[in-house]
Amino acid sequence: MNSGNMALDAAFDVVLTVLPIILALMVFACLVRAIKGPKIADRIVAVNMMGTLTMVIIAILAVKMNEGYLVDICIIYAMISFLAVTLLTKVYMGVYAESKKKEKEGEQHDSTTVD
Repeated sequence: MNSGNMALDAAFDVVLTVLPIILALMVFACLVRAIKGPKIADRIVAVNMMGTLTMVIIAILAVKMNEGYLVDICIIYAMISFLAVTLLTKVYMGVYAESKKKEKEGEQHDSTTVD
C-alpha cells in the first residue's frame, strides 16, 4: 500500500497473504458439505458459498497484486455463479415437484386398490 508506515504495510501484506489461505480452507469445507449433503438444499447453499468465497479470494488478490482487471473477472464470476445457482435451484424445484406429483398419484392408486 505504501502508506509510509512500514509496520502497517507489513501487517497489511501478512493479512492479504494469510486471508486467501484461510478462505481456501473454507472453500474446501464447503466442497465437503456439497458432496456429503445430507439434503439437496444443503448442497445448493454450499455451492453458492463456494462461489462467494471464490469471489472474495479474487478480490483480495486484486488488492494484493494491484491489478484492476481481477475486479472485472470477479464481477463476471459473480454473474456466472448467480446463474449457476439459479439454474441448480430451478432444476431441483422441478425434480421436487415431479417427485411430489408421483407420490400423489401413488397415494391415489393405493386408495383405489384398497377399496
